[in-house]
Amino acid sequence: MRLCTFSFEGRAAPGRVEGERIVELAAPTLAAWLAAGGGDVGEHAAEDVRLLAPVPLPPSVRDFYAFERHVRAARAQRGLEVAPEWYRVPVFYFSNPAAIYGPDDEIPYPEETSALDYELEAAAVVGGDGRIAGFTVMNDWSARDLQKMEMAVGLGPAKGKDFATSLGPVLVTPDELGELGLEMVARVNGEERSRGNLGDMHWTWEQLVEHAGRNTRLVPGDVLGSGTVGSGCILEHGDGRWLRRGDEVELEIEGIGVLRNTVAREIVAYGA
Repeated sequence: MRLCTFSFEGRAAPGRVEGERIVELAAPTLAAWLAAGGGDVGEHAAEDVRLLAPVPLPPSVRDFYAFERHVRAARAQRGLEVAPEWYRVPVFYFSNPAAIYGPDDEIPYPEETSALDYELEAAAVVGGDGRIAGFTVMNDWSARDLQKMEMAVGLGPAKGKDFATSLGPVLVTPDELGELGLEMVARVNGEERSRGNLGDMHWTWEQLVEHAGRNTRLVPGDVLGSGTVGSGCILEHGDGRWLRRGDEVELEIEGIGVLRNTVAREIVAYGA
């Protein structure tokens, strides 16, 4: 199945995508539907609705670091080798569940950065049984200069990332995707900038779920990011072609779709 959250006449609802139709599901949110199920309550023409992030308010967002090529490149930027511990445990950091954006949303350009980056990732959403209910595209937006400063202290990433994470366009159930050897592509203003394959993950999704749930409890709607695929961000390229205000970023994963966002033209200063 291809699941979604959509907006129609000022309200948000979970749905199932069937061709050019969106079948509305009988639940307040997609996370609630994943937990308890529910029947169909109507349908809409796809052209009449607006897709939102599949899980607009996830209970938590854990972003892993599961692609060795990306880890090597990111560590090399700081003159470091891959830590031996990386091969022992699938590490992750917690991102901000209050800063989720969906397809075609405008992404805020954070103040005090001149190194805004995209990150080409997949994300799994946890279902009612604690297992993976489906996969979507994830962009772990990063302000690299802010991230570099805070990580020099030995903590992070945090402020360099918590302004935005985008998810979408839909949530695709595992049975529809098969073996997950899926091509991944990133484009900026139509120019291809990154290409990789989801099958290159060093850690399996089962291992990520197991580690995420250790000593705690996963709940429906929890988001687990794969981490950035090899070559999947500007940092890895080392060419300094950081994102600019007004840039359109497209992340595409085979079998899931295209997550498209535009970087805001104005710098956002929250609390000003």
